[in-house]
Amino acid sequence: MIAPTERARVSVTHGRHLRVRTLQGEEIAARSAQRNLHIVCGDWVRVTYDRQHAELRVLAVEPRSTALYRSNARGGGELIAANVSLLLVVFAPVPQPDLFVVDRYLCAARSAGLDAQILLNKCELADEALREELAVFAAAGYRCLELSSHAGIGIQTLREALVGQTAMLVGQSGTGKSSLLRVLVPGADAAVGSLARDQTGRHTTTATHLYPLPRDAELLDSPGVRDFAPAVEQLPHDTLGFVEVETLGAACRFTDCLHLQEPDCAVRAALGTQLAARRYESYRRLRRLYQRLSRAQT
Repeated sequence: MIAPTERARVSVTHGRHLRVRTLQGEEIAARSAQRNLHIVCGDWVRVTYDRQHAELRVLAVEPRSTALYRSNARGGGELIAANVSLLLVVFAPVPQPDLFVVDRYLCAARSAGLDAQILLNKCELADEALREELAVFAAAGYRCLELSSHAGIGIQTLREALVGQTAMLVGQSGTGKSSLLRVLVPGADAAVGSLARDQTGRHTTTATHLYPLPRDAELLDSPGVRDFAPAVEQLPHDTLGFVEVETLGAACRFTDCLHLQEPDCAVRAALGTQLAARRYESYRRLRRLYQRLSRAQT
C-alpha cells in the first residue's frame, strides 16, 4: 500500500490517464486529481491513494528543472516533456532527412537549457554528402555520433553518453528511434515499424515513455514527427537558438540586428566560412516562422 502522499515520476501520459513510477520502482496507473493540472512525461509529482475510487491520484506537480515546449498552429507553447537534461536528435539516410527539423530541435534544446547530441542512425547507408552535413553540426560545436542499431555500431558510445542523464530521443518518423530504444532498453514495449512506400516513414510510437537505464540514466522515447516548431516564448529573439548566430552576432554593428538585411552584419559576413549556407537558410526559415507564429498569438 502506498503512503498517504508520496513522490513519483510520470512515465507516460494519455490525457488525464497516466502511469507513474513510485520510489520503490513500481509502475502504477494514475489520474490527475484536477482537470487544470498539466502533467507531462518526466514530471515529478505528489500522489495519493484514493480509497473511494480505488485508484492513484496525482495531487501536484513539483517544480521542473527543465521544460521542453513546441509551438502549435496558433503560436502557443505546448509542454511536451519535463526534467530532461539531454536531447538526442536522430536522423538517418532513409527516410529522406529533413535537416531543418534537426536544426529546430537543436534550437529548442538550447532555448530550454538542454544539452543536445546529434545521432546519425543507419550510418551504414550514409553517403559523403550526409557526412558533410554532420561535419557542419560538429563545427558548430555539437556532439555528433554515427551509429546503427541494426549493425551495432556506436551503441556502446551512446550508452556512455547517457550515464547520469535524462535523455530524450526525438526526430522524424522512420529514423529508427524505436529500434535504438530496443537496443538500449531490452524488452521495451516499442513497436519497430517498416518504412512506408513513399519513404517518409510511419509513426510507431504514439506517446512519450520514460524508461529507467543502468548507471543513473533515463531515456524518454517520443513519437516521430513530420515537422517541428520550437515554442516562440522560449526562443531568444536575436539568435533563435542558433549557436553560430549567437557567437557571430556579438560583432554585428547593431545590437538588435536580425541578421537578414541590416548593414555591417557579422553573421552574413561569415557566410561560407564560419557559417554554412544551409544553416543560415535554416535560420531565415525559422525567423519567418517565428514572425508568423508571433502574429498568430495576437
